[in-house]
Amino acid sequence: MAGLAESGSNPDVDLLYDINGLANEAPRWFDRVMEFVGEYGLLLAMVLLVLWCWWSVRRRGGADAASSVAALVWAPLAAGLAVLVNVPIRGFVARPRPFVDHQGLDVLVTGKTGYSFVSDHATLTMAMAVGLFVANRKFGLIGLGLALLEGICRVYMGVHYPTDVVGGFALGTAVALLLSPLAMALLTPLTKAIERSPHAGWLIRARGARAAETVIPDTRAEAATEERDLAA
Repeated sequence: MAGLAESGSNPDVDLLYDINGLANEAPRWFDRVMEFVGEYGLLLAMVLLVLWCWWSVRRRGGADAASSVAALVWAPLAAGLAVLVNVPIRGFVARPRPFVDHQGLDVLVTGKTGYSFVSDHATLTMAMAVGLFVANRKFGLIGLGLALLEGICRVYMGVHYPTDVVGGFALGTAVALLLSPLAMALLTPLTKAIERSPHAGWLIRARGARAAETVIPDTRAEAATEERDLAA
């Protein structure tokens, strides 16, 4: 993998220079904004998005509230697990950061001494986005957009190759999706037990939210039908 970074004609390197070159032309204040957004801002936004989705789910209630909350719990767990899986991958591939092998990059964040492939930030955000998508399609699409923006920011900042980001997206997606059935099988009974608790049930369903979709018979319509039958 390190060999891919040695040729300036490599599309990966060309795209790195194209995206990072925007930082050279942008005002310094914009670079500072991108530095914060790419390093901390989008991760924070993803966490807030998961919390927003949880708040929406518990207010809506319904029969699927417990399973939806279980999927939301899985989102950050999947992200953490994906980063743990990435630890041996990074050590095995041992790909240096782009600025180690290439000159002229505008590196917005200093102190990045670890290996480059795959991007932890891309892995984290994509795993959370996919886990969120399992729980709620609307919020999941927003999460996927944030994850893609995170990937662009990492290349813009000069700390990752585009393929580092793609690898992170693939890893985060694989962990979140492949382990989702097992995670849901373990977490859903737990959230259902919490839902039945008189003290912690508000974590799953807000007070006053409907517990389930039930069919309420229309007694007036039934009485009118009976009267017509008797008259006949």
